[in-house]
Amino acid sequence: MPFPAKPTIYVVDDDADVLGSLRFLLESDGFNVRTFRSGSALLNAARSTGVDCFVIDYKMPDMNGIDLAKRLRNRDMAAPIILITGYPDENIAARAAAAGVHDVLLKPLLDESLVTRIRGAIQGGQAAAGPGH
Repeated sequence: MPFPAKPTIYVVDDDADVLGSLRFLLESDGFNVRTFRSGSALLNAARSTGVDCFVIDYKMPDMNGIDLAKRLRNRDMAAPIILITGYPDENIAARAAAAGVHDVLLKPLLDESLVTRIRGAIQGGQAAAGPGH
């Protein structure tokens, strides 16, 4: 899959400060960014086309990031999903993979690691969301 000229990233986090810093980081790196304060807001706005990657916070009040990932996959949204969390547990990677999540990253150490993972997910993410995930 060719890399889009200016990929569109949908970022979901209930923390306005985190959303602002992720928007700044990603826009500085050449991405189009749409931000959402809840999983419900994303679900209301998301369409199956026009998004190249989702960056979703795990812990949110209306639904957790894994549940949101499942709902996106149930809507046939194939764009890679990167889950970010400040609350890692031993089972999160397995649960996330089962929900179709491409990668799990720990907060607050996102920065360039997130940009690198997003670019890698967009370039090869379609295969990662296939059978077994």
